[in-house]
Amino acid sequence: MTACLKLAITKIGDLLLHDKITQDKNGITITNINLLIPDYQRPYKWTAKNVIQLLDDIVDAKNDNKETYRVGTLILHQVGEAYNIVDGQQRSITFSLLLKALGADSIKFLEQPLANNPFNIRNIPSNYRILERRANNIIDDRDRKELLNYIKNNCELIVVITEDLSEAFQFFDSQNARGKKLYPHDLLKAYHLREMNDLDVSETEKVVKGWEDIDQKELSALFSDYLYRVKEWTKGNKAWELTEHNIHKFKGITRQDNFPYAQFYKGAFAYADMVNHSAMPFVSGMRNLKPFQLDTPIVAGKPFFDYAKHYFDILKDIQNNDKYEGYYINDNHIVRTLNLRTYKNGVGNRITRLLFDTAILLYVDRFCPERPAKHDLEMIDQFVVFAFVWAYSLRAQYYNVGWLAAQNFIMGNDVRNSFNIYKIITDADSPVSLLSTLSDRVNPLPVFDIVAKKDNIDEQDEDGVYQSYLHYFRVNKFMEGEYEN
Repeated sequence: MTACLKLAITKIGDLLLHDKITQDKNGITITNINLLIPDYQRPYKWTAKNVIQLLDDIVDAKNDNKETYRVGTLILHQVGEAYNIVDGQQRSITFSLLLKALGADSIKFLEQPLANNPFNIRNIPSNYRILERRANNIIDDRDRKELLNYIKNNCELIVVITEDLSEAFQFFDSQNARGKKLYPHDLLKAYHLREMNDLDVSETEKVVKGWEDIDQKELSALFSDYLYRVKEWTKGNKAWELTEHNIHKFKGITRQDNFPYAQFYKGAFAYADMVNHSAMPFVSGMRNLKPFQLDTPIVAGKPFFDYAKHYFDILKDIQNNDKYEGYYINDNHIVRTLNLRTYKNGVGNRITRLLFDTAILLYVDRFCPERPAKHDLEMIDQFVVFAFVWAYSLRAQYYNVGWLAAQNFIMGNDVRNSFNIYKIITDADSPVSLLSTLSDRVNPLPVFDIVAKKDNIDEQDEDGVYQSYLHYFRVNKFMEGEYEN
């Protein structure tokens, strides 16, 4: 336990009905506990199953005559007289609803406004009604009162209090690591929060809220499936899995790193950040400067969280083919075909699409401004054709595509169009030179090398979407020989 952390134990009744924590490690009561749910907290997601299980566990503990029933850990970030919940929100709300359902007096904790999201709107009143029904089913008033008193006086929480928000999140992550594996992006969050001790609390909360607002499953995929693999492939390495053993690739340069290379990258980031937050782009009409590049080191701390959001948004844009949304991929005919369900199902199709998307992600990162002009879009449209033919040459030549085949294809094996496109992109100094190189490297596939279904490749559905990706091999002249039609 570090010096900044204060450990305590509280009875549920003391915390939620009397606004106090029963005792700290020295046996002293902590009073005037203003318990709050901060904006960065996730929504209240407990459902009927969760609350009924909690109530049943409490009833069992009471019937077993357990003098003390520990119901979890509450992690609090103290800011003046406020105590923000970092972990324990779901239980705190549920216990408040339970106390209210059993007839407890007014609960101050329940009076605070919560974020107006579908989970809070649906789950809080729904769970209260469920608990109220369960309470009303206890016919004997004495039994109901005994259960209320047991919850107030015998159910306890271990409480951890700190004035350092970064430390609160680190403790939260270490608690969650007990008994289950944390995702690498969770470990990275904790690491980079430690590098943010120069920021004030409100700025740190804003950063954490931005991170938590992103779908965590998609955020995990961003790092594991896309960013990690691009980092490895651009260096000519195979990329298997992002784990706690190789997340150092995303730890980046800290403020203590003063080697010339570190000063260069920190200086480049600081300059781009300064220009983008000044009036210079507006006054001069210049484009915003991109403060990140996929094949360069990250600057640790707050820039890491900006980095994650930056690439999350770019990848979303690339994967959204809507005609009117985004900047990079809009109503692309090739992508319309690749978005058909038949090409989204199966491991091989998903791997091939990932190769295609990561190649475009790297191209956009290296050559496309934040708001591309007509010329930029014309260039990216040409690149998309090469990236498509390259990636789907793998799919067309293999009956089954797994990660071993994909890695060997990128590293360069003996099948047609097998080469490391990622390294070629990072070695190019302009879109023109890149497209020139790809014109030499991407070759037509002989029909006899294609194992994919080759009949009816010009068939369209009622929306005009071609049903076979091989149609685009043919029309772009990347298929040699006669084919079945």
